[in-house]
Amino acid sequence: MKEGPDIARIAALIGDPARANMLTALMSGKALTVSELAQEAGVTIQTASSHLSRMEEGGLLRVRKQGRHKYFTYASDDVAHVIEALMGLAAGAGHLRKRTGPRDESLRRARVCYNHLAGDLGTRLYDSLLERGFLDLDAEGVSLTDAGANFVTGFGIDLEPLRKKKVPLCRACLDWSERRPHLAGSLGRAFLGRMEALSWVRRDPKSRAVHFSARGDAAFAQAFPTSGPPSRSAS
Repeated sequence: MKEGPDIARIAALIGDPARANMLTALMSGKALTVSELAQEAGVTIQTASSHLSRMEEGGLLRVRKQGRHKYFTYASDDVAHVIEALMGLAAGAGHLRKRTGPRDESLRRARVCYNHLAGDLGTRLYDSLLERGFLDLDAEGVSLTDAGANFVTGFGIDLEPLRKKKVPLCRACLDWSERRPHLAGSLGRAFLGRMEALSWVRRDPKSRAVHFSARGDAAFAQAFPTSGPPSRSAS
């Protein structure tokens, strides 16, 4: 096929191991410097700069300057969804880079997927909203129902600003560890932000893991019940 989107170019940008490591590191949702990304990729700062320039030119990354430093983030939420989906594909095919350990278990239970909750608890939140009719799933994707809007408002989230954003309100994102969807979009981001405001969770500064307090665990289970098996225990 000689017409249409050139997926080979994007695949080539992601496919380099050093660039793949940098892109994975940005799944934390934090803007990172060249030196931080060089450390993640295991390359020199000069080599990292070259890789980052290529990804910026290819539309994967956005850069902003602050003082003497340049900070890199994804160019759009679409990039995060692609990286998460590729991580799920790699995990499903058995392409894992290391043995699992305590940190991996924490990541599998709850983690940040760019700006929303992922892992076991992320998929449980999504399942709970679906089971109770707060989300509607059809050929067009996932959407918030009227009952869901009432629940979200009662949870302390203002929907009006979210509806005005360019990004979708609701979006299903394939979870790499659970192989099932979790909730992305501006509502997914708002749920995580609200849980942080309620002091249910805290982010691990050294990884993408999200740690729930004992009170947060109990409150989450009450707010998002499901008919599925209990969630993994906190590590």
